[in-house]
Amino acid sequence: MESRLKSFPIATPSTSPTVDHTLTARTVSCLSEVNADEWNACAGNTNPFLSHAFLYALEESGSCTAETGWLPQHLLLEDHDNELVGAMPMYVKGHSQGEYVFDHNWAHVYEKAGGHYYPKLQVSVPFTPATGPRLLVPPGKDQERNRRLLIRAATQIADKLGVSSLHVTFATKSEWTLMGDTGLLQRTGEQFHWKNAGYVNFNEFLENLTSRKRKSIRKERARALADGIEIETLTGDSLKTEHWDAFFNFYTDTGNRKWGIPYLTRAFFDLIHEHMRDSIALVMCQRNGRYIAGALNFIGADTLFGRHWGCIEERDCLHFEACYYRAIDFAIERGLRHVEAGAQGSHKIHRGYLPRLTYSAHWIRNEHFRQAVEAYLNQEREDVESHVDAIEFNYSPFRQTDEIRNT
Repeated sequence: MESRLKSFPIATPSTSPTVDHTLTARTVSCLSEVNADEWNACAGNTNPFLSHAFLYALEESGSCTAETGWLPQHLLLEDHDNELVGAMPMYVKGHSQGEYVFDHNWAHVYEKAGGHYYPKLQVSVPFTPATGPRLLVPPGKDQERNRRLLIRAATQIADKLGVSSLHVTFATKSEWTLMGDTGLLQRTGEQFHWKNAGYVNFNEFLENLTSRKRKSIRKERARALADGIEIETLTGDSLKTEHWDAFFNFYTDTGNRKWGIPYLTRAFFDLIHEHMRDSIALVMCQRNGRYIAGALNFIGADTLFGRHWGCIEERDCLHFEACYYRAIDFAIERGLRHVEAGAQGSHKIHRGYLPRLTYSAHWIRNEHFRQAVEAYLNQEREDVESHVDAIEFNYSPFRQTDEIRNT
């Protein structure tokens, strides 16, 4: 796939359409070509993963390149004065890894029928299954119009480049609705999120759970700290190089055992430390003065995003403590409304994380294949919604009197 991406005809002015009599769309092959302040004005400051610093770190560190199957082709919407009025983090993909909205079966069927599913276009934050805006437009009276123009430009570029498909994943619900209105196929998934109902501390949160779940969580927290385990949450200037050295060791060790090849390079962590350390909460666990595990979180305007966990020693309940309970502690302390603890994981339910829908939208070139995917997605959406409802009704850890409070 790497050689196919390297030789892929990237979007040029001839393939970048004038989408409006006042606006022009074009793509760039690296984020360093875009002024950081202009990009951030479009992205806003609510979600750290859409920031220029985060996306630039992925590219500059070698984590997100043609060699790794992610060729940046960020879509820019500009006015006649070349001022940026809209953007999309977009990539030409040579595989479906690191996306967390799974289309591997689509690719298999498409290629078995004789087509080439790859390359495809992907609008997302690489390796990051976190909901956030994908149609990046600064606030103002032209906001919805420019979002529609971004969708139009992306599908026109996909069509002119001849790719099989365009995928916009982990979008906001309002964007998902808009993309459905413009003809893209709609897909839903589920994740497990924690909601802060105005708790003053962890114990108040526990009091809203059933008695059995309260006891279970208290036991887990006690077991996690057995054998002299000490845990600290580091952010801002309290983060040091030695913390990143240790965490990268955890990350690569766990990644090699579970997934094969970890996505992120060591340089990535240096870059986010340099430019984003105030948006990071790193939970580090040590025993006998030696770090043995860690969990990396990013701080948004109202949400704590749990992203990576790693360890070099397996300890009972330590994963639950570092990834879920310490995240709740931090969110309560900072007054954050939500914790998003990453992809999948029904084990999170009993620890206070309830299912929530995620949203993606898809453009398919081949009409026959599009119809087949549409029929599949219509059924899948029903199944996902029913599954979410069933979990909340049958397995919620919250006392019945508090169900409404936590919806």
